[in-house]
Amino acid sequence: MIVAAPNLLSDEWMLIGRQEDTGFGGRIDLLAVAPDGTLVLIEIKRDRTPREVVAQALDYASWVQTLDFDAIVAIFGRYAPGKNLPEEFRTRFGIELDEDGLNENHQIVVVAGSLDASSERIVSYLSERNVAINVLCFQVFKIDDEQIISRTWLQDPAVSQVVASAAGPSSQPWNGEFYHSYGVSETRSWEDAVQYGFICGGGGPWYSGTLRQLNAGDRVWVNVPRTGYVGVGRVSGHAQPASEFKVTTPDGERPVLDAAKRGTYHAEFVDNPDSCEYFVPVQWLQTVPLNQAVQEVGLFGNQNTVCKPTSLKWRNTIERLKERFPKYKNNNSG
Repeated sequence: MIVAAPNLLSDEWMLIGRQEDTGFGGRIDLLAVAPDGTLVLIEIKRDRTPREVVAQALDYASWVQTLDFDAIVAIFGRYAPGKNLPEEFRTRFGIELDEDGLNENHQIVVVAGSLDASSERIVSYLSERNVAINVLCFQVFKIDDEQIISRTWLQDPAVSQVVASAAGPSSQPWNGEFYHSYGVSETRSWEDAVQYGFICGGGGPWYSGTLRQLNAGDRVWVNVPRTGYVGVGRVSGHAQPASEFKVTTPDGERPVLDAAKRGTYHAEFVDNPDSCEYFVPVQWLQTVPLNQAVQEVGLFGNQNTVCKPTSLKWRNTIERLKERFPKYKNNNSG
């Protein structure tokens, strides 16, 4: 059922593998990739107890983390013969597949009909210690001749997404500064963001959920994919859906969709809490127009709307950006 309808798991993952041999006596059930290149290991409960499935998933994850670009391409070739992974990734997500960023991180999803107390404690313990693991419970109900499927996540999927985006082989203690990927297109405008003081993301929970990490006082650096870094600011509030978010204009406060007209901001989904655009108010410390964006070889980049990078590359990026955004130093109270 999941292979036939992958959105049962998530609208924002692409299945790339099924029943792959790990080489040490096991086969993973499913393998998927997220827009940021994170791999998602999916293990499904059959005759084993959920607790055993958790242990098995951790075992298989040790294999997943060893997969390089060529191995992942080969896995996809067996799953979808005749198809090309970079091309399918581009078609599915509208962005190029970053060979270096593919499988930089991974997360584990256990699918089960129910979860026993012991398994829940184990998963919660691992999550609290920054292991990106989650459980999705399915229940099937029959009404007349129809089947209705309900699903419940043990924890918000954005939590696992955040943990996965922060992990990595060269992890360092987090320096307290957030990264934001602002996707400029017909959907959203950087000029609007600067004028009205916000950052945003939407189109699905994967794109909007990580905005909930931000709280008033947090410092955030803004990168426009394929363009460069364009600003740094301090968050002044929490994430709000487009239907609730207001901005200051010469005529007073107005709904953001009435004032910010350079982008559409998923206005067609304004009444859909999963797909609508979410906004976070920001007091800008310094911004530059798109044609002055800072883009250099070696700067950190990520497709997550917001993340808390812990790589050495992020620390080096911050040091470089401080030189290019001198007003940061005059407004740095953190």
